[in-house]
Amino acid sequence: MSQLARESKVKDLLAKQKFNEKEISEMTDPQIEYYHWLYFEDSIYDYM
Repeated sequence: MSQLARESKVKDLLAKQKFNEKEISEMTDPQIEYYHWLYFEDSIYDYM
């Protein structure tokens, strides 16, 4: 993941107030991608 993409996802997660900066700074890229997907990505099942 590019640094720009990581910063964008970190910003979104911080705004959601699910994690603090210390927790996020210790996460790997796949962890950040997972939590961003978990909290921000829509699924077709969300609309059923």
